[in-house]
Amino acid sequence: MKRDPKPWRLIFMGTPKFAVPSLEALLAAGEEVVAVVTQPDKPRGRGQKVSPMPVKELALAWNLPVLQPKKLKDPEFMAALKSYAPELMIVVAYGRILTHEILALPTVGFLNVHASLLPRYRGPAPINWALIRGDQETGVTIQWVKYEVDTGEVFLQERVPIREEDNAGTMAEKLSERGAALLVQALEMLRRGEAVRDIQDESQVTYAPMITPEMRVINWDQPAEQAADWIRGLDPRPGAYTFAQGTILRLFGARVKRMAGNVAAPGAVVSLTPKGLEIACQEGSVTVAELQLAGHKRLPAADFLRGQPLLKQVLG
Repeated sequence: MKRDPKPWRLIFMGTPKFAVPSLEALLAAGEEVVAVVTQPDKPRGRGQKVSPMPVKELALAWNLPVLQPKKLKDPEFMAALKSYAPELMIVVAYGRILTHEILALPTVGFLNVHASLLPRYRGPAPINWALIRGDQETGVTIQWVKYEVDTGEVFLQERVPIREEDNAGTMAEKLSERGAALLVQALEMLRRGEAVRDIQDESQVTYAPMITPEMRVINWDQPAEQAADWIRGLDPRPGAYTFAQGTILRLFGARVKRMAGNVAAPGAVVSLTPKGLEIACQEGSVTVAELQLAGHKRLPAADFLRGQPLLKQVLG
């Protein structure tokens, strides 16, 4: 079938850095992005200065209309969406559950880029949980959006290995890039009349709930491999932490050093090596490459420990 060169008329919905490659890819592919919907500006950084989120910054750089509704049912917002008459709508990490009225707007369909191999890890934190659970691979899914979160039919998927050196930050970068490329591929397939709608296997569903503050506290009374996976899964954001003399100590760059036997009481600081601070777990130990106190810079363990009495402490 001959390709129809006409670009898709679409509205893009997204907010954080993860969504930027998808919008960039759509623009580079020549699609007609008629509007961008993103979250309202929020305080960011140490100074908590109100500033636009990454998707808005890109949209403004391209002189695209930007909509930032406080409520998705706002009549003016809905009127604006309808006025753009989209054929397609794309959502990538927008951060809100969409209404039935919004989902019904595009005439061709509504697509989502999700950072897991659905039906595995439905929910808002799929990258974090893939690492926390010690998975060896994850992936990205292009799915048709339904009102029930992450339940829509699968259009395309791509598997991506999780390397030993990966953390939530590196995997987010990889998956955002692969998701962007897969999204462009999906739109090309739609142009050729090759839409795919594979129903998810409900027996294989797992969930990736929001990370709560309580989940970020590392339990050293568990096997070293699990403790390292928790730290990797929260690195760099939202960040795992422990307590040192009642002070929050954030942890980054975890690797399993010893995998069997108890080297010391769980949470005990065992040694400082060129690779980082070694901390005992229930079975084995974990080396943490970098440390950070609240309100201070993130530092290599050796630099952080100059003048710090951590080597005689038990963390927890």
